[in-house]
Amino acid sequence: MKAHPEIAQLIGKNPYTFAVLLFTVGMQIAIAALMGRWGLSYWWLALLIAYIVGAIANHTLFVVTHEATHDLLFKSRPANKIAALLADLTNIVPNSMGFRVYHQKHHAHQGDHEYDADMASDWEARFVRNIWWRKALWLLFFPIFQVLRIPRLQEISISNKWSVANVIIVLAFDIAVIYFLGMNAFVYLVASFAFSIGLHPLGARWIQEHYTPDGQQETFSYYGPLNFFALNVGYHNEHHDFPAIPWNKLPEVRRIAPEYYDSLKYHTSWSGLLLDFIFKPEYSLFSRVERIEEGKVSYDRQKKAANAPR
Repeated sequence: MKAHPEIAQLIGKNPYTFAVLLFTVGMQIAIAALMGRWGLSYWWLALLIAYIVGAIANHTLFVVTHEATHDLLFKSRPANKIAALLADLTNIVPNSMGFRVYHQKHHAHQGDHEYDADMASDWEARFVRNIWWRKALWLLFFPIFQVLRIPRLQEISISNKWSVANVIIVLAFDIAVIYFLGMNAFVYLVASFAFSIGLHPLGARWIQEHYTPDGQQETFSYYGPLNFFALNVGYHNEHHDFPAIPWNKLPEVRRIAPEYYDSLKYHTSWSGLLLDFIFKPEYSLFSRVERIEEGKVSYDRQKKAANAPR
């Protein structure tokens, strides 16, 4: 900020993100209807379209939820929460209000095993190790592993009226989809949700953000073509530096201050990173920088991986 005070002008809201939300939710409902009551009721076709189209759409909605978590759509906090609830509809599993709590803790306590839900639990990392097929399964069932991290987190509660509303609204939507559009429509939405954060090039986003095989840098950006569909979520260093800047202005941060970002390591291919993570043994779930106390970090989690029993 001292070197480039003009960056402060990028801080603000982007209400047009709500239009992206409405378009994407509407598109997912229309495709689900096509997969259900409107004739294309083949489960294998639902899975194929979900992998090619639905995963991208649902991932976009995850990014919208992320923007709403930082209150970057509207000035009103309740309005941002309502937007997150709407973005959560086609995800089938209620998660937007829980994500709001856990993600804010992630920003405040990045790399702290007791508070950061983005870090794998020790038992999780010991189970997966650096074995390629276990890493692939971990990505495939990534949402389940995230839920299993909740008991270890300290001083975090998601029990509030917004969380209750999140559960009721999403479950009511699920029932409506099955009743009005048919089971194959529901299969399409479930697959879209699973692929959007799992065994898919988009799933490499979770690796790109904080996983590293050398421990010299703890946060990474992605500068590639999928940022167009992912609402620039790949600009992760920029986002952690300035979480009050909306997605459409994050590339401007890098353009204004290239000396701070171009000197860092970054990724240009989520597909390539996905393959590297799965098949290269130097990658494991321990491949993250851990904050062990105030002002100190450690990469000893990698040693835990080497010493953990198979």
